[in-house]
Amino acid sequence: MEEKNYYVHESSYIDDDVQIGAGTKIWHFCHIQSGARIGKNCSMGQNVNISNNVHIGNNVKIQNNVSVYEGVEIEDGVFCGPSCVFTNDLTPRAECPKGREHYKKTLVKKGASIGANATIICGCTIGEYAMVAAGAVVTKDVPAYELVAGVPARAKSSIDRTGNMAKFRGGGVTV
Repeated sequence: MEEKNYYVHESSYIDDDVQIGAGTKIWHFCHIQSGARIGKNCSMGQNVNISNNVHIGNNVKIQNNVSVYEGVEIEDGVFCGPSCVFTNDLTPRAECPKGREHYKKTLVKKGASIGANATIICGCTIGEYAMVAAGAVVTKDVPAYELVAGVPARAKSSIDRTGNMAKFRGGGVTV
């Protein structure tokens, strides 16, 4: 029997055919669905759902109440703030589901951060070390090292790898 080198709280459920990297912690009331691949040293906060076939890199932190739907890929070192939202279908209908082959792919690149309650519309790429402010609605690609905020999200500043803003272009940004 293979020794488990990660932590799963007893209230969480892990489906069959899931890979979880060493040092990862999955906290209360989470569900990791079939085909999911989670890297090393990740943290899944309370009430996180990782859908079928989702790939998550190493050193990723997903805060409470986040669902990562099929079609979303998260690279290494990404931060997903509490209750941020990912979508995978631009025109969903409960009565006429299109199926996974019609999901729009979303990519969150290395080191990016997504603030609390931000919404990422499917089909977008969040660039390396980009930052999405709390409550923003991302409707198009976010370039690497860019801070975006608002509804819809617009560029506010460039930002470095450690989160320092430069060339500030607007007021009232909450990250």
